[in-house]
Amino acid sequence: MKDVLWLIQNTLSKTFRNKKNIIMYLFMPLIGIFIAFIAYGGDQKALLHVGVVNQDKSEVTTDTIDFLKGLENVKVSEVDAEKVQDQITSGKLDCVITFEKGFTESVLNGTPGSIQISSIKGAAVTGFVKSYLYQYINNIATISRAADGNQPLFAQMYKDYQQSTYTLATHSLADSSKNKNMTNQTIGFLIMIMLMSAGNLSEIILLEKEQRTYFRLLSTPINARKYLLSNVIVNMIVMTVQVVITLTIMRNMFHIGIGMSFWEAAFVMLLFSLIAVGLSLVIISFANNRNAVGALQNLIIMPTVMLSGCFWPVEVMPTSLQKIAVFLPQRWTLDTLTKLQEGSSFSSLYLHFIILFAFAVAFFLLAVYRFSRNNTTQNFI
Repeated sequence: MKDVLWLIQNTLSKTFRNKKNIIMYLFMPLIGIFIAFIAYGGDQKALLHVGVVNQDKSEVTTDTIDFLKGLENVKVSEVDAEKVQDQITSGKLDCVITFEKGFTESVLNGTPGSIQISSIKGAAVTGFVKSYLYQYINNIATISRAADGNQPLFAQMYKDYQQSTYTLATHSLADSSKNKNMTNQTIGFLIMIMLMSAGNLSEIILLEKEQRTYFRLLSTPINARKYLLSNVIVNMIVMTVQVVITLTIMRNMFHIGIGMSFWEAAFVMLLFSLIAVGLSLVIISFANNRNAVGALQNLIIMPTVMLSGCFWPVEVMPTSLQKIAVFLPQRWTLDTLTKLQEGSSFSSLYLHFIILFAFAVAFFLLAVYRFSRNNTTQNFI
């Protein structure tokens, strides 16, 4: 036990012997938070600028314009008909509603017409306006049909409608999708950093083999199992700190709601850290020198990170690539976190945990097999 503790202390001192390593291992994951905050953290509320051309000049038209002015996130301004084209093409107005002569008459006849909506921004703008405006106009037309041509009766019903005592209360719900996107972006970047960190820490094994330190250690009571165990423990310590720092700053500094408890997210990421360590040992076991390690990391880590959806939603990729992503541990990690965000209970995801643990066991077994078969020292002479 003392040998393992000494190895852990020795490896940690080598890892954090300069500020560059401290920044790389402990603070690089925070870059993902800044990227996600820039991409999704802005205020996404948009103010819709609507111009109105009133050619009808009636009470119903005036009331309809007042109704539009009362809509939230809509700014209404009256414009002249000859300036409509210029106002729209210059981008000063998102759309223009023209109430032509005969608008009131068409509404009172129960067949609303004589209204035009002009926009160069398409249905994204006009659809929003139509959904409110047409509903209001149809209500007035319904009143007119109910009055059946009786003008005094229509006037009374219309007055009661305008002065109705009932109100509709609206409440804005928080956009949970924004927090979900920010969480996925941050965790995706953290996954990449964890894989790279595990690879760099495991590379110490090859460095000490090249410097002959590894073989001198094995001539002492320290054996290969203790040496590898100490490297795994150091890896886990570093990645545990990365996970805790990232999740803490996400929640307490940037106030990003991760949609699950802190410990649930930490457990999933620590389970993935085992996978990252196992994969790094596999890469080391197949490499003969540190140059080969860098090549293998570039060949394995970046493509799998991108295929698994760490940088963008996996749904935007072709179906064939989505099928490949199913065989990647990064995809299962993100899918587990997504299901927790969607409200799945922690215990109901036992299959996901088993699969993630199976990935870790498979990588560790493969690494142990490769290390046991590769006892040659000729590459380091």
